[in-house]
Amino acid sequence: MNKKRLSWVDVTKGFLMILVVIGHYPGQLDFPLSKYIYWFHMPAFFILSGLFFKPVVEKGLLKLSIHKRFMQLIVPYLFFLVSITLIRYGIEIGSGNTDLSWYINDLSTIAVGGRFVRGAYGVFWFVTTLFFTYLFFLWLTKYFSRTKQFIILAIFYIIAHFESIIAMHVIGGKPSEASQAIPMIWNIDVALMAVVYFALGYYMKDIWTNVTKRWMIAGVVVSVTAVLLDSLSLIDYRLSMKFLRYDHFLLDLVIPLSFTLVLVGGFQFITSRMSLNWLQHVEKHSLSIMYLHIFTDILLNDYFTYGIIGFTAFGLFIPIIVSIIIQKMMPHGKLFLGGFSPKKTATTPAIN
Repeated sequence: MNKKRLSWVDVTKGFLMILVVIGHYPGQLDFPLSKYIYWFHMPAFFILSGLFFKPVVEKGLLKLSIHKRFMQLIVPYLFFLVSITLIRYGIEIGSGNTDLSWYINDLSTIAVGGRFVRGAYGVFWFVTTLFFTYLFFLWLTKYFSRTKQFIILAIFYIIAHFESIIAMHVIGGKPSEASQAIPMIWNIDVALMAVVYFALGYYMKDIWTNVTKRWMIAGVVVSVTAVLLDSLSLIDYRLSMKFLRYDHFLLDLVIPLSFTLVLVGGFQFITSRMSLNWLQHVEKHSLSIMYLHIFTDILLNDYFTYGIIGFTAFGLFIPIIVSIIIQKMMPHGKLFLGGFSPKKTATTPAIN
C-alpha cells in the first residue's frame, strides 16, 4: 500500500465518526437508524485499523511498537478520562455533593472502565479494546504461521460468541446489565471479537484498497437484503460490541462486512471525483469528537433544546474547537490527541 495517506480512508472514518455521534442521540428516531448504524460502524473502525497494520518482524522493534500504540491510544484515553472526571467532580462539589463514598465508588467504576462506565464515558471502551486488539494481533503475526493465525482467530470468535450466549441468554435481561454480570477491566474480552474484524482488514487489504464493481454489488445486495428482512421482521439482528451482544454466528461477519464494503467502495468512488475535505477535517479531530460528544450534550442539554441535528452539530463542532485549542495552546497538546510519533535515528528503523 502506498505510504501516502489515502483520502478515502480519512473520509470514511470521518463519516463513521458522525455515525458514532448520531448513534448516541438520547432521543427517539422514527426510522430505526440507530439499530442499523450499530450493525457495522464499530466493526468498520476495527476493519480500517487492521488495514494499516504492519507485522513487527525485526528484532527489537516489538517493545517500540507497543510503546507507540500506548502513547497514541492510552495517553489520550487517560488525558480525557482525567479531564472529564475533574470537570464532573467540580460540578458535583459545586452542587453540594460532599459524600466521599460516592466519589470512591465512582472512581472505582471509572478505573474498571469498559462497559461498566456510562454517561460521559460511554465511548471510552473502544480505545482500550482497540489497544488490546492491536496487542493480540501483534502477538499472532509475530509468533504464528498464517494457518495457525486463522485457527486462533476462529477460537477467539467462538469464545466471544460463547461469552455472548452466557450474557444474553443465561444471565438475560438488558444487554447493558447482563454484560456487566461478567467482570472484565477495560473491555479486554471484547478484543476477542474485535481482533477478528481487525484481521479481516489486514488479510483483505487488497480488496479494501480497491473495492471492485463485483465486490460493491455483492455488498449492496447483502446489505439491502438484510435491511429488507429486518423491516419485514423476518430477522431481528442486533450487534453491540460494547455489551457483548453478538446475535448470530454467521451474520456477525456477513452484515458488518457487507455494509463496510458499501461504505468504503462508495467513498472510493466519490473521492476519486470530488473532494470531501470537510469529512477529512472531522477525521482529523475524531479523537476529541469521540471522547467529548456525549459530555458536550450532558453540559448543554439543561440550557438548550435541540433534536438530532442540534445534537450532532454540537457533538461535532464543540469537540473540534476544543481539539484545536488543545493543539494550539496546551504544552504537548498533540500528544494528548494521539499525535505521538517515535523519533527516527540512524540506528532505529521507523515503526509504522
